[in-house]
Amino acid sequence: MIENYKEKIPAPLLDKYLKLTKDMKLTKDQEKKILDKLEKEYNNAKIAPGESIGVITAESFGEPGTQMTLNVFHFAGVAEVQVTLGLPRLIELFDARKTVSTPAMEVFLDKKYSDNQATVKKVAALIKETKFREVVSSFSINVLNLQVECELNKKNIRDLKIKEDEIVEALNKGLKGVNVKLVNKGDSIVLKPNSEELKDVYKLKEKAKDVFVRGIPGVTQVLPVMQGNEFVILTAGSNLKEVIKIPEVDETRTKSNNMFEMHDVFGIEVARNNIIEEAQKVIQNQGLDVDIRHIMFIADIMCATGEIKGITRSGITGEKESVLARASFETPIKHIIDASLVGEIDTLNSVIENVILNQPVPLGTGLPGLVVKMAGEVENEKSTRSNKK
Repeated sequence: MIENYKEKIPAPLLDKYLKLTKDMKLTKDQEKKILDKLEKEYNNAKIAPGESIGVITAESFGEPGTQMTLNVFHFAGVAEVQVTLGLPRLIELFDARKTVSTPAMEVFLDKKYSDNQATVKKVAALIKETKFREVVSSFSINVLNLQVECELNKKNIRDLKIKEDEIVEALNKGLKGVNVKLVNKGDSIVLKPNSEELKDVYKLKEKAKDVFVRGIPGVTQVLPVMQGNEFVILTAGSNLKEVIKIPEVDETRTKSNNMFEMHDVFGIEVARNNIIEEAQKVIQNQGLDVDIRHIMFIADIMCATGEIKGITRSGITGEKESVLARASFETPIKHIIDASLVGEIDTLNSVIENVILNQPVPLGTGLPGLVVKMAGEVENEKSTRSNKK
């Protein structure tokens, strides 16, 4: 019986039906009744031909968007890991901004590691970007010997599981033309520049603070948290490409809140899902309710070409087929002059251009062309037929 409905009902709905009715022992009549009802509900849920889905989607976001304005720069801080929410985040998403104001990642580990707290902490330490300033408790300048003396913070070194030799190696790599020496039985590091000038020693002190020691560049903070029955590492800062190279990380579930990073690493389909998830997260956080189909529609438009394009004059709006539609958004004179120079033709297929020209819009009742048969013509047709007979 399922075979008869495969063309009429989408596969996910049929799968759900089979799952729910597996243990019910239904008769053929009952099965048919349920499937007919499912088909009817599915057809009723479809959008009617000529429905202005773009306007409805815009309204569905516009109205909740006004409710968000009171919460403009809201930060949800969890142990110093901050993420932009509310209207600024929604604007960031739909404008498709390349740089995210607060980049973040959710790093999932393989099932065999995700419930082991020691392993999770070890991976978190590997991910976090550690700079030299974080493993030093004090910097001082020895004016007599023209050198920088750095006292190491043993507690931080132990917590981050870094060896003193690794720090020396990182300093040699990050500071060219500087003599790096471990002194006081490994408690301090002395940095001596080749120059004999005091100002160069001061410069070296500041430069040494930002030397990269270990971890993944860009990830400034890490926070292992319990989600369900496993640990997940939340990060401030994002570098997805490098994080998924760590053997313990589950690359199939790890994600960033930067859609361009998701696109570069996993492709356009994953980026589309990322836009949907991030938009939903913002809307639900505000306690609002927008049908997921509207969010999916916007994500589809943004990703339709295989590249992510924002809803801006340089993105999808600037690529509209209609000259008048492009001109109505921003910079009208520029669009009209450019179109007139190349002799562009506007076929007036959409809403805005017809509104500008005061014509019926090809939507709803304006979509079909109606043909009327006059009563006199009907009578003439009947008499012609009878004469032929």
